Amino acid sequence: MADFSMFQAIFLGIVQGLTELLPVSSSAHLTTLPWLLWGIEDIGAFDVALHAGTLLAIGIFFFKDWISLLVGAWKTTFKKEKNRDGTVFWYLVLATIPGGLIGFVLDDIIDGFIDARGVKLAMTIIACALILLGIVLYIVDKKSKSTTDYEHMTLKQTFLIGLSQALAFIPGVSRSGITMTTARAMGVDRESAAKYSFMLSAPIVLGAVILNITDFVFSAAFFAGVFASFIVGLLVIKFLLKYLQKGSFKVFGIYRIVFGLLILAKIFIL
Repeated sequence: MADFSMFQAIFLGIVQGLTELLPVSSSAHLTTLPWLLWGIEDIGAFDVALHAGTLLAIGIFFFKDWISLLVGAWKTTFKKEKNRDGTVFWYLVLATIPGGLIGFVLDDIIDGFIDARGVKLAMTIIACALILLGIVLYIVDKKSKSTTDYEHMTLKQTFLIGLSQALAFIPGVSRSGITMTTARAMGVDRESAAKYSFMLSAPIVLGAVILNITDFVFSAAFFAGVFASFIVGLLVIKFLLKYLQKGSFKVFGIYRIVFGLLILAKIFIL
């Protein structure tokens, strides 16, 4: 893992907290910004470490929801009681499996392919993915009606949203971006799409943190970066859920397009 200064670690933690939970791709920002600002082409396991901060934010912000889901799952599974929280829990489990497995298999393959061809290709792929999904998110969100909420999503909806996570192995796509886009395409209201995206991300991020924990370098800068990611993540969750009660994903779609174009300009023009 790269050796970062305190400033760099906190800066990247703030970036992670902002971009992991908004549909703008944290991987795109954690790859391009160190490259643009400091000439660092790969921040290594620190990327995953920073995800631990936003994972903790999701765990704490939705603590009551997680407890309700676990209690519901117990009642549904062992007491054979009909329980909506239990149903949602098992929907989350089923939705996590396909996206997680596909992503796990393809992630190293894609990373190896890109690394072998240099940073320019990596940045180009990120820029194109940002722009393409930005356009799709903008159009889908504008045209889709809100016909269901978090509490009433069907197995089909949750499974397809979970399956869409597999596309997050492409740098710049964004797990939250693709799941929120898919949810909106299936008629899930905006606030529920965001909440379900947050909940759905937790198991896969937890798995990644556990798999990479031996690569972490536990320094003062490390903990500062993770803490910054956690605090900013909490604020972003609260902001986004409130904003989406009346606002749309339009601004995030436009931001993705502009950011992608700036990266392409840096690569091919500047």
